[in-house]
Amino acid sequence: MSLRNYLDKLRPNFEEGGKLHAFKSVYDGFDTFLYVPHETSKSGTSIHDAIDSKRIMSMVVIALIPAMLFGMYNIGYQNAMAAGKLGEATFMGMFLYGAIALLPKIVVSYLVGLGIEFAWAQWKGEEIQEGYLVSGFLIPLIVPVSLPLWMLALAVAFAVIFTKEIFGGTGMNIFNVALAARAFLFFSYPGSMTGDTIWVEKEQIFGLGYTLPDGFTMATPLGEIAQGAAANASLYDMIVGLIPGSVGETSVIAIAIGAIILIWTNIASWKTMLSVFLGGGAMALLFQSTGATPLQWYEHIVLGGFCFGAVFMATDPVTSARTACGKWFYGFLIGAMAVIIRVMNPGYPEGMMLAILFGNMVAPLIDYCVVQSNINKRAKRAKM
Repeated sequence: MSLRNYLDKLRPNFEEGGKLHAFKSVYDGFDTFLYVPHETSKSGTSIHDAIDSKRIMSMVVIALIPAMLFGMYNIGYQNAMAAGKLGEATFMGMFLYGAIALLPKIVVSYLVGLGIEFAWAQWKGEEIQEGYLVSGFLIPLIVPVSLPLWMLALAVAFAVIFTKEIFGGTGMNIFNVALAARAFLFFSYPGSMTGDTIWVEKEQIFGLGYTLPDGFTMATPLGEIAQGAAANASLYDMIVGLIPGSVGETSVIAIAIGAIILIWTNIASWKTMLSVFLGGGAMALLFQSTGATPLQWYEHIVLGGFCFGAVFMATDPVTSARTACGKWFYGFLIGAMAVIIRVMNPGYPEGMMLAILFGNMVAPLIDYCVVQSNINKRAKRAKM
């Protein structure tokens, strides 16, 4: 209550006529992040519950924490393995090394993204929107650990301004903001997003970790297959996540924990998640039967960003299909297209990013077709 009372005492300074009225949107942003807004509807009939969009975003961040924590450990693990020092490296040492490597990226992501959000809200005289709470956490988890901070800042600025704000802010964007940042990096700085030298942090940090020699390479399993080599990882490593890759995308177990949290709290659609896996599995099985891919169908599911995209990206309520039937078509399309891109385009061994962005583009069309089909069916029944 003391915090609530303190915020109430500060409020007059930010209201019209107060000394800090120019920063009213900043005050409202912090106040509504800490407490559920007390405003009520002035007209009409409305039903409210205890959760709002900020609480939904906070729950998604909680669901992402297992993937983030494992990603921190895997950064240190990959560094120690590359140096041939796994035998002498400790769990805490590897985790701290990864945490120190990842935290600056999270800080930069939030500073740049929220800074633009605050400035935009002040300029427009509107409330600060909450959508970047999740995007700011997602972006550092879907990029390589060695990505320079200035590139990350540039990608965040591009994604927030050109993918979100110019469309009207949270709830109005067509494409997933985090994936737009990754796409910007992929097409603008491909050397820092693909290749054999970007998946391992090669320098010591505050005396932790090991300095690797210049020219050291370590491709992801999908990258090795694209180059015509066999994947140098067991199924166990693929599921646990002890493989090179983007920070938060490697551990199927950590991602599954997040999926359970999202489904249990009714934050994300299980229909979308399941249909992505069904589409990817069916297409991978088809390619496997024709000999077009050396991977087993289930290996396509557990490798790369497939699981992470299915759980945290494809289920974005703003950019995904919203009709119950449309979610099945939307998810199946994403899963199938991700595997098609992987197999048919050896220059781009991942595929999930482009598949979801394409799904975002056609999601409104899918919903329109589903709604129109229902309207036509009801019209026929009415005539009968």
